[in-house]
Amino acid sequence: MLICGINPSHTASAALLCDGRLLGALQEERPTREKNRRGFPEQAIGRLLESHGFSWQEVDAYVFGGYGSYADTTSSSNEAANRIRGYKEAATFAGQVKRLLQKTPVRGMVHRWRRERQIERLVAHGVDRKAVFTIEHHRCHAATAHFGRGVDEEALVITVDGAGDSLCATVSLPGPGGRLERLATIHEDESIGNLWEVITAYMGMVPMEHEYKLMGMAPYASGDRVEKIKRVFASAFELTDGSWRRAPGVPDTTHSYEYWRKRLEFTRFDYVCAGLQSFTEEFLTAWVRGWLKKTGRRKLHLSGGVFMNVKLNKAIGELPEVDDLFVFPSCGDETNALGAAWAHLSDLGQADTIQPLESLYLGPEPSAAEYQASADRAHALGWTVARPEDLEDAIAELLSRGQVVARAQGREEFGARALGNRSILADPTSPEVVRTVNNAIKCRDFWMPFAPSVMAECADRYIHNPKGFTAPYMILAFDSRNTQEVKAACHPEDGTIRPQVVTSAQNRPYHRILERFRERTGRGAIMNTSFNIHGEPIVSSPADAIDVMQRSGLLHLALGPFLISKPIPN
Repeated sequence: MLICGINPSHTASAALLCDGRLLGALQEERPTREKNRRGFPEQAIGRLLESHGFSWQEVDAYVFGGYGSYADTTSSSNEAANRIRGYKEAATFAGQVKRLLQKTPVRGMVHRWRRERQIERLVAHGVDRKAVFTIEHHRCHAATAHFGRGVDEEALVITVDGAGDSLCATVSLPGPGGRLERLATIHEDESIGNLWEVITAYMGMVPMEHEYKLMGMAPYASGDRVEKIKRVFASAFELTDGSWRRAPGVPDTTHSYEYWRKRLEFTRFDYVCAGLQSFTEEFLTAWVRGWLKKTGRRKLHLSGGVFMNVKLNKAIGELPEVDDLFVFPSCGDETNALGAAWAHLSDLGQADTIQPLESLYLGPEPSAAEYQASADRAHALGWTVARPEDLEDAIAELLSRGQVVARAQGREEFGARALGNRSILADPTSPEVVRTVNNAIKCRDFWMPFAPSVMAECADRYIHNPKGFTAPYMILAFDSRNTQEVKAACHPEDGTIRPQVVTSAQNRPYHRILERFRERTGRGAIMNTSFNIHGEPIVSSPADAIDVMQRSGLLHLALGPFLISKPIPN
């Protein structure tokens, strides 16, 4: 059975499932080159089907993740501006009227109208309307946590995000036939995720995109002022029996901009970030801990955008009640395309056919002709194009000499993290490499840390992981060991590390680079950051890679079988 899962939300995406095996997944931002593209992922669906040799009509089921439908957006900056304007206007008369309308059937009518337009686009490709289905938003998140590593009947499954289909959190237990039995839900008005969006906007950043920057700033502040701000956030929420709610007089979080502006005005930026992070860790770990005690479970499977906060995941993993932790990688709405397909197959009574996630190398693989055309383009630009007999060894040699090398080879990664196939790589021993990468290519905010790829054989050397959690996807954070060897790939303030632990089985060529680098340096880790210019999607095609190289100070690029180098500046 061939199923196409569709996420029509922000970070729009599609996934293709055949007889329980995940064939591929792709975000709409990659082919459109519009970061966080939202709406119907038409190009992503088309590319997935084409790359696997299927037509639109051959798909047995198209499954939307969530009943909410969103208009296609062509500019994330315009969307962000509208969102920020909405936050600021929430306390005005017009904002209050809009808020009331959102709580009437009008909101549902708008979403149903948009969904009908999306179905019409499927029909235009020859799809039968009877082949279109919908799975509730948080069921999709829960399905990724439940099926992503294989069904574990002893696990507790929790989802937390900004909002989806009127909910912001759910708690479930595995039931018979691979199904999940929901124990609790929390309404979107109480959303901690939406609180982060509002505070991100208040900080002058892009909501639903830059929340991670607040997390990255948080370790730079501590002391009484941070404790004071944490208490300000904590005073707005209270835990109940298995749930939480806003304190009396606190507006729903989506419409709370003015409320927080009045309470945070004239508070230093880093204190706000640290207070919010500290509150989130303490509040949500207490809530999770309550459910672990209530159910007696010691294994925890998590999904939903709030768990993109790796420091929160670290705090949860350190709970004495947690023996095993699995956080689905890139667990924002983009992975609901996978969850929708898995949940639909489960509804058909075929949960036993679902195969766990093997890796996130799920995008289409460029053809030899595409690599050659881009190599020819590089040659025409006056760059050196070589075809080394041992490309991985050549990359390791450059890295060991302090050079920065981008790599675009094989199937691209799905989701928010580059995992070696669309990455910029460097020796992590010197903090100077951070400045080099930022100034030449990434242009990231100065306080944001980079992350390492670590050979599985060397993981214990760099990662303090007493419970032995698996960490192949940069979704968990740990305290670091031998920090001087990975200094440029740790958080510079608190020394925490967000690793990708690389095995030969999951990515043999990338693992060989690490092997060859260790042979030269004695160190089994390299710095890895996504191959893109800040504010743009990760590169997808070989042509994208050449474009970024041309517009940046990047000097070396491993592109398919080729090693491309610019002349080194004097």
